[in-house]
Amino acid sequence: MAGNDSIVLDNIIKQKINKSGNTLPDDEFFEIFTFEQILKKHDLSYDELNYGKIGGGDDGGIDGFFLFINNDFVSEDTELDNFKRSPRIQLFLIQSKRSDSFSEKAIEKWLSTTMNIFDLEKNIEQIKKYYNSELINKVTFFRELYLNLASQHPSIEITYVYASKGDVSAINQKIYNQSEVLKENTGRYFTGAKVNVSFVGARELIDSSRLEKSYTLQLKFIENYISRGEDNYVILASLKDYYNFVTYDNDELRTYIFAFNVRDYQGSNVEVNKDIKATLESNEKLDFWWLNNGITILSSRASVAGKTISLDDVQVVNGLQTTNTIYHYIKNREAENNNTLNEERSVLIKIVVTNDPETRDRVIKATNFQTPIPPASLKATDPIQLDIENFFLNHEWFYDRRKNYYKNTGKQLDRIISIPYLAQSVIAIVFHEPDIARSRPSSILKKDNDYKRVFSQKISLEVYLLCARTMKNLESSIRNLMSSKSNDVTINKQWKHASPIRILMFHLGMLLVVKILQKRDYKPKDVESIKNIDFSNELIMNTLAELIQLTNDYVNSKEIPINIGIKQKDFVTFILENVLLNHL
Repeated sequence: MAGNDSIVLDNIIKQKINKSGNTLPDDEFFEIFTFEQILKKHDLSYDELNYGKIGGGDDGGIDGFFLFINNDFVSEDTELDNFKRSPRIQLFLIQSKRSDSFSEKAIEKWLSTTMNIFDLEKNIEQIKKYYNSELINKVTFFRELYLNLASQHPSIEITYVYASKGDVSAINQKIYNQSEVLKENTGRYFTGAKVNVSFVGARELIDSSRLEKSYTLQLKFIENYISRGEDNYVILASLKDYYNFVTYDNDELRTYIFAFNVRDYQGSNVEVNKDIKATLESNEKLDFWWLNNGITILSSRASVAGKTISLDDVQVVNGLQTTNTIYHYIKNREAENNNTLNEERSVLIKIVVTNDPETRDRVIKATNFQTPIPPASLKATDPIQLDIENFFLNHEWFYDRRKNYYKNTGKQLDRIISIPYLAQSVIAIVFHEPDIARSRPSSILKKDNDYKRVFSQKISLEVYLLCARTMKNLESSIRNLMSSKSNDVTINKQWKHASPIRILMFHLGMLLVVKILQKRDYKPKDVESIKNIDFSNELIMNTLAELIQLTNDYVNSKEIPINIGIKQKDFVTFILENVLLNHL
């Protein structure tokens, strides 16, 4: 019954709000919640969920805009060279409404928007007057990505998801008819594309939210139990039992147990995965584990009963390629054999039981040196990352060097800081380079020299906390401003509910430090002197008003869009040269 489901869903959301210490307005929290449920198998971080969110009005009926290539989440600075021939592009366009029903209006909005954003003959200049800058940014990025990958012969799948608290079984047939028109119209712009329209109601959101992430799992092993050390194990498990261990009951992969793995799944077309697949599909009498390096699992506790081992805090830290290939092999074979697959081969599994963070990081690093890995891929295991995490914990902030660790354990969302977010905050505030923080955030971590500049023992741990705290507090202040109904005279009405304010936050963080230090060209050491500062709301609002005026002056003089202007080094130089000092 839709009414009961809606009430239950409201209670689930209320519990999540209380547990996470959420400060978002109810509508925004509902959007983030629905994004998380719809994209659950991708295990997105809070930063990634927030990145895909389209804020403000003029969103074309699109609340969430999420892009994946080969199941990897991609953002504006993703290096496309990493994707080989025939990449799989997935685009999710999500509309999330707290209403208790589904309406035709939502589909009609999509129909209108599709005609603009997917028609490549219409340039961005022609359509930007209809939509806010956040959507224009995402559409521009999608178009560039699609065209840049065209020579690689990509496949493309576009999925529209309409989420509400309504009852899917009660959807009017007219809405389904409209969705068929939407699929047909979208398909015209991308030859061979797969287009889906999905409806997610209260019951579907409830069911998804109850797919809790269990880090305590049981793994059956076969008679060939090899050895046991001091709470460490080496076992053989059948391919089918290992498949059951790494999947939910609905046969979806438990992607969250691979969060510590430094290397993501590279797809079925890379050479190593072709070899694993060929081994699985061969008719040789050799067992699978004779020809494969196996799996490494970290656990905080293990116990054996009969031929089953129970593991707490499970993380698969090596063997992701093997696991994914086994997963696809077993799933496809079971579909072919109506779940009567007889698979007697086994996989070798090392289980390291430890509660020591340093030991855990050493195992992760050691087990991933078998093939070359970029230095930045192992950043989470660096001593400085552990130092930052421990320091943040002592101040009740949560440094998510292990993706989603604190989100999964229910910590306050607005106190969780990811490695990329901290890097952006430091590069903007300490090194006054908000243009890089905004336009190329992940590149900060990819080049060894850039990484060592940002994460350096020369920078005080208090400065890292200042940067994180400042940016999170600014986010909260901007949210309050955007949701406020009052007419704040310091903010131009044109900007008050406009998304550009959000994309100026790193510039705002830098200017606040300039104001406090009374220096335009301050040094990293200077920032340490204000490590305990709390910026007043008055200073934030006044500085924001000044920044908005400077931004207008700059983009108007250059005759460029705001989303382009703020990413330019010249813009940073302009605002630093013109910002008013002695104006606190």
